[in-house]
Amino acid sequence: MSVYFHLRAVPPSALRNSPTWFQRLFEDDWDTVRERIGRHREEVLDKRYGDVELLYGGIPPNHAPEGPRTQVVLGGRPAFHTDPARPPFMLLTASQVAGVAEFLKGAAFDDLWRHARGQLLRPYHQPAAEPEVRGLFAATHRDLTAFYSQTAHYGDAVVKWLMA
Repeated sequence: MSVYFHLRAVPPSALRNSPTWFQRLFEDDWDTVRERIGRHREEVLDKRYGDVELLYGGIPPNHAPEGPRTQVVLGGRPAFHTDPARPPFMLLTASQVAGVAEFLKGAAFDDLWRHARGQLLRPYHQPAAEPEVRGLFAATHRDLTAFYSQTAHYGDAVVKWLMA
């Protein structure tokens, strides 16, 4: 089963407080999604989205205090799906998006990597994997920074959803 964590920019005036509406946001075909990704209007993380969360928020007991760094991936207000077995949608307001964008623009990837490196490399069991793994996380950091910066520039909110 493929798991993808989608982040989608939405103008605040277009938001509806409806699980059905939220779900329709994520029903586009992959060509449409790729086009939005290219314009930094949507971002998709693969099944390692939890590791990306760890890069920004850390893990207990050293988890970062609530704020922009904990809102990059999993943060936001939940909007529950009509099917209780499905994960909730998460919503960041335009103001929260602006805070996340500022955090990401000011965050030094090397510092983020240094704090999470041990945990992020643990599944690979070999030191030779570090350059490739680090490169993947650095690229994800650049993509998320571009997405949130563009979204903040337009004054948009973000809706997130884990799709399986």
